[in-house]
Amino acid sequence: MNRKFALIIALQTLIIILLFWGLVYYGKDEYEALNGSRDDDIPSTSHVVTQNGAATITLSPQSQQQSGIATSLMQAASHQASVSSFGQVVAIDGLLELRSRYLAALSEGNVVHAAIANSEQEFRRLQLLNRDNHNVSDRSVAVAEALWHADAARLAAAETAASSLRDSIRQQWGDTLTEWAIQPTTGATLQRLLQHEEVLLQVSLPFGSITPGKETPLLIAPTAGPGKMIPASFVSSSPQTDAALQGKTYYYRASAANLRAGMRLKVQLAEQGSSIAGVIVPQTAVVWYANQAWIYRKLAADKFIRQPIGTEIELGDGWFNATGVKVGDEIITRGAQLLLSEEFKFQIKNENED
Repeated sequence: MNRKFALIIALQTLIIILLFWGLVYYGKDEYEALNGSRDDDIPSTSHVVTQNGAATITLSPQSQQQSGIATSLMQAASHQASVSSFGQVVAIDGLLELRSRYLAALSEGNVVHAAIANSEQEFRRLQLLNRDNHNVSDRSVAVAEALWHADAARLAAAETAASSLRDSIRQQWGDTLTEWAIQPTTGATLQRLLQHEEVLLQVSLPFGSITPGKETPLLIAPTAGPGKMIPASFVSSSPQTDAALQGKTYYYRASAANLRAGMRLKVQLAEQGSSIAGVIVPQTAVVWYANQAWIYRKLAADKFIRQPIGTEIELGDGWFNATGVKVGDEIITRGAQLLLSEEFKFQIKNENED
């Protein structure tokens, strides 16, 4: 009896094991399909077609709603036309050295000028005494006259040196900076440069561009990094050209907050009275891929196309575009990253199927 009972238990155990492995074998595909569906960002199938680097994605309205995708119509905007160019932050140590030498020559001239007045007065006094019955010798008069002429020569030399230094400053830095430099008392603008509250900029503009002035807006930012454009104030034309860029050169000054001597700058000069029409693409609509900014534009209720946009002109919380995207275009402003992820997953699936 015990033997028969043991045999029954063994058969039941075998049947249970066989049923378990059968369940595992036949349920494997359903299990993998379930896991795959959980990994999808968009909860329904989509169709992706890529042509010339741009992708068109088909996505049902229900899936768009479940994924939180939102769109907006592009509104008309305008931007004042501008000239884009480059510049650099200029070190002013050369200007300061010439200023120091000029002021030294000027001081020397002032000292000699005071001395020459005394030596001339002494010569006249001795000359009168000599004429009055030779109360002083002819030699004393001759010595006094020689001293007076020596002082006059020293004064001429000091004035020539100061004049030469002033011309040298003008040749290298232009009239406006020369006037700042040759003043014995440091002016307010030069003082801000000396205290590094502001920096001097040299800007190169194309030959066909407008001639800037004090009323011409100019925006600058470092070429390295996404620094925000800041305004710069016109100083004067520059007598020297930029060795790296050919064009008309001008001096500007700007806040020294994030600028250092020798730093290269990107420049935007507004052209007065000229504006261009376009749209502003919000930052929330932009996805980055292959070092390029893209948006998804709605073609139909269930179709979106990926297309590039320009990011050269940043306005507010977006980028101004005059071409590529037009007024009335409907673009994704929330959920664009989901579509980009779906596009990549589709490409991976295609590679695996191959």
